[in-house]
Amino acid sequence: MTITRISLAALAASAIMAIAAQAETLRLSHNVGDTTTWQQGAEKFGELLSEKTGGAYDVRVFPNAQLSGGDQMKQAEMVGRGALDLVVTSAINVTPLVPEMAVFSLPYMYSDYAQVDATTQGQAVKPLEAILDQKGIKVLAWGENGFRELTNNSRPVKSPADMKGLNIRVAGPMYIDVMNALGANPQQMQWSETLTALQQGVVDGQENPIGAVIIPQQVYEMQKYLTTWHYSYDPLFLGISKAKWDSLDAETQAKFQEAATEAMAFQRQISREGTDKGVAFLKEKGMEVYEPTPEELAAFREATKPAFDTWAAKVGPDLVKSFQDAVASAQ
Repeated sequence: MTITRISLAALAASAIMAIAAQAETLRLSHNVGDTTTWQQGAEKFGELLSEKTGGAYDVRVFPNAQLSGGDQMKQAEMVGRGALDLVVTSAINVTPLVPEMAVFSLPYMYSDYAQVDATTQGQAVKPLEAILDQKGIKVLAWGENGFRELTNNSRPVKSPADMKGLNIRVAGPMYIDVMNALGANPQQMQWSETLTALQQGVVDGQENPIGAVIIPQQVYEMQKYLTTWHYSYDPLFLGISKAKWDSLDAETQAKFQEAATEAMAFQRQISREGTDKGVAFLKEKGMEVYEPTPEELAAFREATKPAFDTWAAKVGPDLVKSFQDAVASAQ
């Protein structure tokens, strides 16, 4: 009996080892740290994919754009040419490859999550998915970076005039134009360099979502002031190399799709929960939080309109209108 039990245990162990040995490892890259909802969403995708495929795939998650030398703009391009299998990245980081992706982040396009979901979870994103497909990236699902809020170490920001002269770290070209319109000095740099720049005072501030970045990356330890101006929204997407996607049979593709859809729904949920609780948390941590009035938001909207118009022209009037129509339908 003992020998039989030992033999069965040995066989089971051998079977597990055989499955593990046969699992195909996929590399997934994302921009930010391993404490963020980006990481949690990526890990959830890996867990779900392994579960749905019986352990056939093992997703290794690489934070901080490690696989692209810290260049967060380069990740999507690497996926497009098959050098990386998967990416979780935000729309604004793909604008060098696909300028139309800036449509999400046009200043004051959205005011609430219902309007966001009317675009990212609806038909408005289909033309963007088609463009990314042509670039070699299959979009599996849309997640959330969130509404981008302003932090700085110099002074409370309540009006466009308060922005003048502030050195603000930004992620991409559109935000350079927005900050210039507000009279700030935009400094484009990789996120991997930003925390050090904030600590050393190289920049006065930055703008990012509360739940997805400001709290998990402990920006509150380096910044005194927060303005919840909701000036721009930035979604995430989980994308796979088109070459890898096309190599999968239909049944496996369906499992990848299911895992991605569920993982990004989870990621959106935890990001929004973190944001909902975030302002109180940041106040507890000593940040001075300013929530602009509708009149003050209108002043920011008016000041950033030149940047909106410039980038709306680059994105394309038809695409912008389709987004505006989707937003209007959710009001």
